[in-house]
Amino acid sequence: MIHYTVRCSHDHEFDGWYKDSAGFDRLAKRGLVECPTCGDTKVQRAMMAPAVSTRQALPAPMPAPTPQAPAMSEAPGQPQGQPSPPPMAMTGGPIPDQMRAMLQRMRAEVEKKCDYVGPAFADEARKIHRGESEQRGIYGETTPEQAEALSDEGIEFARIPWVPRADG
Repeated sequence: MIHYTVRCSHDHEFDGWYKDSAGFDRLAKRGLVECPTCGDTKVQRAMMAPAVSTRQALPAPMPAPTPQAPAMSEAPGQPQGQPSPPPMAMTGGPIPDQMRAMLQRMRAEVEKKCDYVGPAFADEARKIHRGESEQRGIYGETTPEQAEALSDEGIEFARIPWVPRADG
């Protein structure tokens, strides 16, 4: 993995991790690297200082993050319950504004392009995997045990942090 500081055509800077230099170039050329501040896809690598560490300045290792299920209190068809606590980053603090904006755009895309199946997510994912249901993107809720069973069955899915909508 390689870390780059990236700058959009509006001079917003942001960080990104990429498989390698060629990987960044391919993604940027296809317009898949997006500024989290303004959404601009005209990006380039910014000048960066090299990361040089000395024995005295080596950082302490970070503890592994504890996986958490996304908060789904705002999912369509779900009754509004207690407000979810603010999403937390690995550091234990609030998610930075740029990251929250990116997660809100991701949520909007998921809601726009995928079907909400609610608590029937695991069953519907199995049906799609077996060809018993139409191939399409879905989202919903599942228990950790159901998620583990899907993974054991070789059914690909992803968990994403479900932050409050940008418009709400």
